[in-house]
Amino acid sequence: MNSKTEELLQRTFLFGVNTLKFLNTLSYTIANKVIINQLAKSSTSVGANYEESQAAESKDDFIHKIGIVSKEARESKFWLRVLNELVKDGNQKKQLKVLSEESEQLCKIFTSIKLTSQENKKKK
Repeated sequence: MNSKTEELLQRTFLFGVNTLKFLNTLSYTIANKVIINQLAKSSTSVGANYEESQAAESKDDFIHKIGIVSKEARESKFWLRVLNELVKDGNQKKQLKVLSEESEQLCKIFTSIKLTSQENKKKK
């Protein structure tokens, strides 16, 4: 496994863990309950699906799994945006900014990986 893959495995793992840690700081209101559940699932799914992509059975399977990673990162980005509108605490806003920036970067990375993989498949 190359160093970029290992770095992305670690980043996606930490994105999920850091998001869960942040979610634990939120009060459990009716509105937050929905967001907490959705964001907990999508943010941890980014890393879980990227991990799974490393055992893809074919190039098509890899592209499909990377597409799921990209979608989950986008969904996480959405829920982080919603939270940013609801959270008032300054420290939580800072944490949200870090998580939002990471979700944005992950979206770009995995969209690029998917597009490159699709192009490379066409060339063969």
